Amino acid sequence: MKTNRIHCALWSALLFTYFLVMPMQSVFACTRAVYFGKEGQTVTGRSMDWLEDMQSNLYVFPRGMARDGGLGDKALKWTSTYGSVITSIYEGITADGMNEKGLVANLLYLAESKYTPPDDRRPAIVISAWAQYFLDNFATVEEAVAEVSQEKFRMVSVAFPNGPKGNVHLAISDASGDSAILEYINGKLVIHHGKQYQVMTNSPIYSAHIPLNQYWKQIGGTVMLPGTNRSVDRFARASFYINAAAQSADPREAIAVVFSVMRNVSVPRGISTPGQPNISSTIWRTVADQKNKVYFFEDTASPSLLWVRLDQIDFKPGSGVRKITLHGNPNLGGDQTTNFMKAEVFKFLAPH
Repeated sequence: MKTNRIHCALWSALLFTYFLVMPMQSVFACTRAVYFGKEGQTVTGRSMDWLEDMQSNLYVFPRGMARDGGLGDKALKWTSTYGSVITSIYEGITADGMNEKGLVANLLYLAESKYTPPDDRRPAIVISAWAQYFLDNFATVEEAVAEVSQEKFRMVSVAFPNGPKGNVHLAISDASGDSAILEYINGKLVIHHGKQYQVMTNSPIYSAHIPLNQYWKQIGGTVMLPGTNRSVDRFARASFYINAAAQSADPREAIAVVFSVMRNVSVPRGISTPGQPNISSTIWRTVADQKNKVYFFEDTASPSLLWVRLDQIDFKPGSGVRKITLHGNPNLGGDQTTNFMKAEVFKFLAPH
């Protein structure tokens, strides 16, 4: 009887929380998960779900680049300590990437984000430069969290080219498997730091996902898992499968596992949902092998997977910005490490 009462109480709490957050489910759906293989085989995967083609391309950014947060004299300024390979969107936003030390940054949509007020006088970073700031400056999650916890800068939102307000949160992970989730809630920076924060999706805010996912853990993923494309359901599935799958020291197997999990939580192309006409399909996925420094990219409109080996890229200061044009080239596949071409650095998307 006592067990049944506890179960009923948990179920009631779950339903209350679930229906409370249902109206806030973002139509911009993405998922990120970190895999802990054997012998330090750490891999981070993510899906990018969006309303339209985001004109995504791959860039190589070297060390020694003079950067600012995208707002001119009002922006935070820095010089890149580490080189990185990144996926751009709209030729103005670093949405995803890995640096030469194996730090990965994944930018995902979060409707509830509310950044620092405009009367804040600290140096600023636009959200389009947020992920790049971490890739440029940090080798580990621990040092990144220690620095940003001092809150020396403020965040500024921008509107994406297709109209939506650019509300996002950020996940970072490193080669040790350490993770952090960074959100701005009611103008305040909230950080969830630790290996246990393997998975991130979208709405609601991260703290609301934890009790929901705890319920599904008690049910057991081999018994039942929620199957919709809602953020809370994708969170539960990714959390179960990323740990239930074979934990391997073989990088090929580890990459295959992570891609299989990311495909499980992806939204099929062309899917629509009654009452949510703008529900987003998965347009691309990335998987980062943080031990061996290999960055994989998969366009869901392409028959091929491509990858880049960071340990074979020249990141020396002055080596120049380089680019692989993915937009309009869906047939690219295989090892693209040597196929980057010299390019101009894009300007971070800023408020109009």
